Amino acid sequence: MPHEISSAAEAILDKEYKVLDHGFVRLVDYMGGDQRIVESARVSYGKGTQSHRRDKGLINYLLNHQHTSPFEQVVLTFHCKMPIFVARQWIRHRTARINEISGRYSVMEKEFYVPDQAQIRFQSQTNRQGRDPREVPSELRNKVLEFLISGNQKASDDYSNMLEDDIARELARINLPLSLYTQWYWQIDLNNLLHFLKLRLDYHAQWEIQEYGKVISELTQAVAPIAYEAFEKHVLNAIKFSGDELQALANQLQGKDHNLSGIVKTEYEEKISRILKLNSDI
Repeated sequence: MPHEISSAAEAILDKEYKVLDHGFVRLVDYMGGDQRIVESARVSYGKGTQSHRRDKGLINYLLNHQHTSPFEQVVLTFHCKMPIFVARQWIRHRTARINEISGRYSVMEKEFYVPDQAQIRFQSQTNRQGRDPREVPSELRNKVLEFLISGNQKASDDYSNMLEDDIARELARINLPLSLYTQWYWQIDLNNLLHFLKLRLDYHAQWEIQEYGKVISELTQAVAPIAYEAFEKHVLNAIKFSGDELQALANQLQGKDHNLSGIVKTEYEEKISRILKLNSDI
């Protein structure tokens, strides 16, 4: 099987894409692309024996019917820099290979994430792990920023003082906050990468990790554009209903109340709103 080269991916290799205030993502290497997916799916066919249209159709069929093993033949390696709290969400995706900077061996760069004022929000009233769209008064936003900045500075000064006193790096680091930036090399196959993007591009995900998802999605498109287009069509922009939600939808189509309540009701109504918005955009 010949080595597959993507001119679009080659053009962006090692290019740094900024995320948040001090973070970035770089595509440092890749193996395979759309052609590798169709070759591994067909096995007995060589490169060039099928048309581009049929290759595209096959990739769409595979993804739509969840035949995902051919996508695992494509591998991407990223160099990423992100706040520790983002990294802890990120690492929940365990089907990847990661090598992270170690505060035991290295002196950590004293870079801390400070959110933009627009991202300072109240706790959501419907989502226990999210932010509310209500606007926070400017005085309170400034107060929060003062807390965050002063806390970062105090932790940074204490860290420096301990290092100057020759305290072990592995001890000096332990009071550094979740806003501290870390970095790693992250290698993952395309199937699991698309699963990562499905979850981290979702509007329920924390805003900061969504920002990383957006950049990674652009880099992924450069490596496997047909596969990513199929992912957008069959996964990212698809809407899945549970059995209860399907019954609720059937009730509404018959002019009845959907009979849902609580968080289930909220999520169902969000899905219906998305469908109506898609319909209005057509």
